[in-house]
Amino acid sequence: MDWNDSSDQAAFRADVRSFIQERLPDYYRYPVPADQPGVHAHDWQFDFKPQARAAAQAWVDALAERRWVAPHWPAEYGGGGLTPMEQFILSQEMAQVAAPVVGGSGVKMLGPTLIIHGSEEQKRDFLPKTLTAEIAWAQGYSEPGAGSDLASLQTRAVRDGDDYVVNGQKLWTSRAHKADWIFLLVRTDPDAPKHRGISFLLMDMKATGLSWRPIISAGWEHATNETFYEDVRVPVDQRVGEENRGWYVAMTLLDHERSNIAGAVDQRRELAALIDYLGTEEGRARARVAETPSVRAEITDRYLETEVLFNFSFRVISMQSAGQVPNYEASTSKLFGSELTQKTQQTGMKAFGLYAHLWDAADARTPLSGQFTQGSVHSIASTIAGGTSEIQRNIIATRGLGLPRG
Repeated sequence: MDWNDSSDQAAFRADVRSFIQERLPDYYRYPVPADQPGVHAHDWQFDFKPQARAAAQAWVDALAERRWVAPHWPAEYGGGGLTPMEQFILSQEMAQVAAPVVGGSGVKMLGPTLIIHGSEEQKRDFLPKTLTAEIAWAQGYSEPGAGSDLASLQTRAVRDGDDYVVNGQKLWTSRAHKADWIFLLVRTDPDAPKHRGISFLLMDMKATGLSWRPIISAGWEHATNETFYEDVRVPVDQRVGEENRGWYVAMTLLDHERSNIAGAVDQRRELAALIDYLGTEEGRARARVAETPSVRAEITDRYLETEVLFNFSFRVISMQSAGQVPNYEASTSKLFGSELTQKTQQTGMKAFGLYAHLWDAADARTPLSGQFTQGSVHSIASTIAGGTSEIQRNIIATRGLGLPRG
């Protein structure tokens, strides 16, 4: 790995910084304003306050001008066509200032999958609408009996002429209540080995027979749902890839999800904000416990661990730059990053002592708008979403270390 920018990369980084300085709306600049409480305040595409809508439109327009809504997509599909290292630099610089990520799972996860596995008609119908946010996507993978062991999923799709008829249930369906379409895994051959009887479908959220029920998080947030499918008809031409080969389509998608190239920057930024705050008069008054050697050492450890995570992420992007597909390496980054996310939030809470009990970002007594208190609760799911820590360890053990399966 070469940690230094080449001359071209340095010029690109300078260009990105200049772009952010000129075009990022004040509404999104870090830290989060008090009228945007919670760590998910930058769920900007679903914020309908006039000020938020104006800022969102300005930011989307700015990124679209540079084709940076989907910088990793090929230019022929409306993307930026950037090299992996340019994508890394762009993501790194955006994360430095907490700029909102545009496009969500549709751009980040489904788009690359359709580009690899989709038909030309699917690419033509779905990729442009995903870029312009005309279609917002949800993901339908986990089920009540198929979470970590996803290949055990039981939602059935039975062929009936030119349609599949889908029946079953999905769990942890993020933003299903706000999405227009959903991509999901279904079982099309119950007699095949479990990894070989699965297909990948695209489904309209307005389809007859599809319903959802909210799941409220420990932080009183409605971000995910249960979804139910009762005789939902899906045209066969909305299957991505071959029938019964959907597992392999899905694994392509998850490799994109687990790269985690901005995670280290996000956490380093949060720790820097904490350190700066502790140096102020207000911070010293409300975080006296942070002056104890054990807490100071813990903050130091967290900062050093962000450097470790950065290097895990840099290894992933270096492999992609070399034309390789990261697998267990991406799992290593995901595992370390999601567990570090939880530790960072807990360390921040520890620094504030009893003040960490304050949740209200608008309360003048709440340190740093309560970001570590709320972050600690919301980060509970980080070691589950995108593949549990247990699954990541299994991947590292079998594919990385060559250990036998248990």
